[in-house]
Amino acid sequence: MAELITLDDPDDPRLADYTDLTDVELRRRREPAEGLFIAEGEKVIRRALEAGYETRSMLLSAKWVDVMRDVIEELPAPVYVVSPALAERVTGYHVHRGALASMRRKPLPTAGELLGTARRVVIMEAVNDHTNIGAIFRSAAALGMDAVLLSPDCADPLYRRSVKVSMGAVFSVPYARLETWPKGLDAVREAGFDLLALTPDARAHTLDEAAPHTRDRVALMLGAEGDGLSRRALDAADTWVRIPMAHGVDSLNVGAAAAVAFYAVATGRPHR
Repeated sequence: MAELITLDDPDDPRLADYTDLTDVELRRRREPAEGLFIAEGEKVIRRALEAGYETRSMLLSAKWVDVMRDVIEELPAPVYVVSPALAERVTGYHVHRGALASMRRKPLPTAGELLGTARRVVIMEAVNDHTNIGAIFRSAAALGMDAVLLSPDCADPLYRRSVKVSMGAVFSVPYARLETWPKGLDAVREAGFDLLALTPDARAHTLDEAAPHTRDRVALMLGAEGDGLSRRALDAADTWVRIPMAHGVDSLNVGAAAAVAFYAVATGRPHR
């Protein structure tokens, strides 16, 4: 059973993993460099543990100790119990869910390792909004996508906000980073995937016309909110695809568009 340690000093070095969680730039640099990420909330912590991530420590407000008792009993790592006010001073925000865990990252697989067994792949280019990253991973997990590939400039899926929005789905879908962009797409095509670029461009085929669910191996390319896929990415694709819009709406948020497209890629609409 983990040792329960009550702390009352916000400068206690044992709380270092949890400091300044609202400083996005600091955490984006620090967490990958130190091999850690932060899981927030009971469900997310449990899903991280179920996915095999090791715990460095846990930070709980007192009322959450009983809720997390079964987890605590299995942990070899220390559990720090603090007041809500102290948690807010350390992290920089009010920890609504009352439970945080510092987890050890796993080594990422290579893109080639994922492509060897996958049939339905998501490729993100320069998606840097952590909410969108989390939403896309959650939809990818729910709708049966096999893997996610990230361009070198995509945001970190294990950043706290991404993990929270995905409700831990980032632990369910394996992902890797392409080392070069868009040159890295060549390896995806060589692995037998059709590269489909999602774009609102009127020249693109509708998803029904492209019928991605009938293809053997499909890689669906998504761009950042607003800018969409770059010209280089569009030029590297085999086919442009779009979601038909109605009522004068020109496009969907990338998270919503991803969910619609994933359904078409993984399942498809039944033929009449």
